[in-house]
Amino acid sequence: MSEKRHILILGGARSGKSAYGESLAAAHKGPLTYIATAEARDGEMKARIATHVERRGARWNTIEAPIELAATLIDAAKPGAFVLVDCVTLWLTNVMLADEDTQAATDALIEALERVEGTVVLISNEVGSGIVPENALARRFRDIAGLANQRLAAQCDEVVLVTAGLPLALKPRG
Repeated sequence: MSEKRHILILGGARSGKSAYGESLAAAHKGPLTYIATAEARDGEMKARIATHVERRGARWNTIEAPIELAATLIDAAKPGAFVLVDCVTLWLTNVMLADEDTQAATDALIEALERVEGTVVLISNEVGSGIVPENALARRFRDIAGLANQRLAAQCDEVVLVTAGLPLALKPRG
């Protein structure tokens, strides 16, 4: 059976999180799956998605999962697989905008991580390091994302903070 390895990569916007996560797949011999949680709702997001797709190349299989992340992860993360989820905070945004229960969705994601094999890399924004948002919805999102990141960090084998393209191991592989 293949190795079970779960990694959480945190960082700010444009910190290099995704590129670092993708670089972890370079030596992987098995299938590569990218679970995309973003939805192309405007021209800027369409351009960002296109940049990510081009950078990854043809070796990656992309699955779109804007809300049903736990079930998609269970289907994709088989022994020998490499699965990259980009990104948890966009997924949480989608769950909130759909008026779904973010706590239940996070519980389902944690349960899925407990069940799956192979390598799973989760990308998530660190949103709690900035100023306190001025509106209630943004503060609620910051709190939900921060709590989800804490739970995922506890569940994952490794946690890496990426700043200015430089990875810093917060929870090194043991």
